[in-house]
Amino acid sequence: MADEPASYPTALGASSLTSITLLGQDLARDVMGEVGFGELAYWLATQRRPAPGQVRVFEAVLAALADHGFTPTAIVTRLTYLSAPDSVQGALAAGLLGGGSRFLGVTEDTGTFLHDVLERRHGPLPGNEAEWDALALETVRAQRAAGRFVPGLGHHVHKDGDPRTPRLLEIAAEEKQFGPHLSLFAAIGRTHPQVLGRTLPLNGAGVCGAALADLDLPIPLLRGFALLARTAGLIGQLAEEMRHPVANDIFLSVDLNNQPVAPDPHPRSLP
Repeated sequence: MADEPASYPTALGASSLTSITLLGQDLARDVMGEVGFGELAYWLATQRRPAPGQVRVFEAVLAALADHGFTPTAIVTRLTYLSAPDSVQGALAAGLLGGGSRFLGVTEDTGTFLHDVLERRHGPLPGNEAEWDALALETVRAQRAAGRFVPGLGHHVHKDGDPRTPRLLEIAAEEKQFGPHLSLFAAIGRTHPQVLGRTLPLNGAGVCGAALADLDLPIPLLRGFALLARTAGLIGQLAEEMRHPVANDIFLSVDLNNQPVAPDPHPRSLP
């Protein structure tokens, strides 16, 4: 008997001679012009069609993370385009590859951290602000005792408060998407000065991670959503670089101001 042909099941895109289906829908008739890109991105990741309130919060997160100025991801995108203007995809990829623990990855780190705290908790979730504050204090104290930072606390520019944070909290509350991750994150914002002895802002990347976790998006994919948002921002960076280039000035600023020094055969330990 001949071997049966291989089968690769998918609920995502599939094509026939006359049609394309996506998530069980006819792409041309039911999706194109009918489903916004943010709604579709959520749907693709979860295979559940989101409610309008979920879409609004999700798209607010995408907007919050799209662009934040001349960050390393933006600079490397522009410099890669300067070096290889024939490779737009290379420039975009270079910027996305820089989405790590210091930039963009905070979204994933915060969502994962909050999720782990809630998963380890025994018994019901807190039922009021005082109980959330007690859990937050316990959480921050444990992090400090272990010598670890609390993800989502602090910002290198917005020392007195990240403007994205209160707005996203407001939108989530309006849409009834203010779940346990945002509740714990907000409580950390209220209580951490009692432990750290100073007040740090809840940063925008962190609140985005909390909001995404409350939307029941896959925790291991949280950085992917940050990268999805930043792709739009990097396209904007490239478009501006094409119109008003600055990458060559950045390159020459470094190249013409280098300072030769003697080799260091005994470097200090790396961080």
